Amino acid sequence: MSTKTERLMSLRAARQLRRVRDFYSAGVLLWAAAAAWTGWTHPGSRQMWVSLLLLGVFAGLLATASVWLRHFQDAPDHKPAHHAAPGRARTHHAAPWRESAPRHVRA
Repeated sequence: MSTKTERLMSLRAARQLRRVRDFYSAGVLLWAAAAAWTGWTHPGSRQMWVSLLLLGVFAGLLATASVWLRHFQDAPDHKPAHHAAPGRARTHHAAPWRESAPRHVRA
């Protein structure tokens, strides 16, 4: 059983991995388009190979982020966070010595 802090850290990590995965997806699309364009206009050029290299880098990062996100989502003790208040509202009563009058008036 994991502690509450570990669970919150894993939820934060999963949220961050979703954001990063979206960024890497955009990078893969951008560099795939750039590689296709430079491959069409200048086949075999340095720009084409750099575009393909960056496409490979972003594809690897996307795959890694997706695997880690699946790892966090498949955790056996993964439960949704309950942010609601407890079932019964707690009332806070003022202490008997605490009254509405300021301190200097009671002295």
